[in-house]
Amino acid sequence: MPLHRPARLGTAVLTGLAITAPATVAAGPAGAAHATAASTRTCRSLPRYPGVGYYTSLKVTHVSCTTGVRVMKAHHACRTRHRKLGTYRTVARYHYRCTERRVKSSIEYDASVTCRRGTRRVVYTYQQDP
Repeated sequence: MPLHRPARLGTAVLTGLAITAPATVAAGPAGAAHATAASTRTCRSLPRYPGVGYYTSLKVTHVSCTTGVRVMKAHHACRTRHRKLGTYRTVARYHYRCTERRVKSSIEYDASVTCRRGTRRVVYTYQQDP
């Protein structure tokens, strides 16, 4: 008879876990991260600009801000490596295609970059001294 009691207790515990587990998963951080990555948002935390200048804004659609920052840094590396300013280029590491528009003045230039990969978008602006 003692062998039968632990089996019942184990079944009751497992049933209780099965009832509470879906509520925990639904309210967990994974669900929240997916919801924010599926919409358009403005990212507040911008990295330091690698050089003379600074990033001024970052907006992402269907991606996280972390991915937006990665694409932003990869585009900067590609742009400075090829030394072709304001031209169409592909950020091959993340498979994004980027276009850049610049407004130049005598002391600096402001640029807007749009990187696309299907429905995913990373749009950022920066200011740089020539």
